[in-house]
Amino acid sequence: MAVRRGPVRGREVVNLKRTRTGKKSKIQEEHSHSVLKKGLFILALVVIIVLASGIIITIGPMPITVLEVYCTLINKFIPDIFSISRSMENVVWLIRMPRIMGAILVGLGLGICGCVMQAVLKNPLASPFTLGISSGAQFGVSLAAVFGITILGGPFFLIGNAFVFALLCSGVIIALSGLKGATSETMVLAGIALNYLFQATNQLFNYIANDDQRSLMSAWGMGSISGLNWNSIMVIGIATIICVPLLYSKAWDLNLMTIGDEGAKSMGVDAGRVRLFIMVVSSFLVAALVAFVGVIGFIGLVAPHIGRLILGSDHRYLILAAGAIGAILLLVADAISVNLLAPTVIPTGTIMAVIGVPFFLYLILRGRRREYWS
Repeated sequence: MAVRRGPVRGREVVNLKRTRTGKKSKIQEEHSHSVLKKGLFILALVVIIVLASGIIITIGPMPITVLEVYCTLINKFIPDIFSISRSMENVVWLIRMPRIMGAILVGLGLGICGCVMQAVLKNPLASPFTLGISSGAQFGVSLAAVFGITILGGPFFLIGNAFVFALLCSGVIIALSGLKGATSETMVLAGIALNYLFQATNQLFNYIANDDQRSLMSAWGMGSISGLNWNSIMVIGIATIICVPLLYSKAWDLNLMTIGDEGAKSMGVDAGRVRLFIMVVSSFLVAALVAFVGVIGFIGLVAPHIGRLILGSDHRYLILAAGAIGAILLLVADAISVNLLAPTVIPTGTIMAVIGVPFFLYLILRGRRREYWS
């Protein structure tokens, strides 16, 4: 009996090894297929941004074709290749192109910041808007408009105040993370409280302001990218180039933090330090963005949820997808704001809210309840 059992057990072991090898190979194939699909989806988002930009830039009082747009852009960098009129070059390069680039950069930055904030705070409602960062920037603008208290002088008096007070609001939230026993829920609640505080203060300033001051505060508070030019886009671009790679470098740490701080610590990740790093870098980027464009909500809230429903919670892909989706959303919102009631230009932040609220409600009703923040 012992002699018979030996070969049988040996064959069983060999078959078991083959089965395990087969399962491993199948898992690897499924993983490779999943990675390919995610990569193709992100590539498709990039293609949509390029195509949408080329189409949106043609919409306006002056009729321009997509081919003429790209010829104008090529002619700008390589002169005298195509015969382009001076008026068309001015319309494309000085009027419409800054809006397109501004929408892409601002949407990209807000989408990515919303994504990483939701991850480190483990809260699906975390975003630059709900945490009060945008309201802090608006408070700085109201302070400059009504009382003339400014950080910077000249044409940058509003931008300087918005940037400093957005960082100040973020600093309060970040300081709470250093307190003993402070949780991510505490930080979110503190951000919501600051949001209400700044909104109430802005309403008070609006009540005592004169017509000119009220008009300035209202225009900035509704959010718009109409005031962007190539100089301001250069500043926003530099902030984006610096901050986005830093945030993306923590993608794997964010994946580990989804299992909890203690679980991440057992994997060698200091969750508290990562949370502080993410909040500092993302707050700096948000402050740089809202200082130039005003309050534009819902991008940082909606874009990560769309990406999460499609790609899952792997932040190596989700961060990029949230940024691309945010850029597309703001591109569409700005195109609507410019052309819906032309020649009247509706504030981009208002259109984004009109789009964002029902879309977010749809995501809530449709989405599967993934407790990725627990």
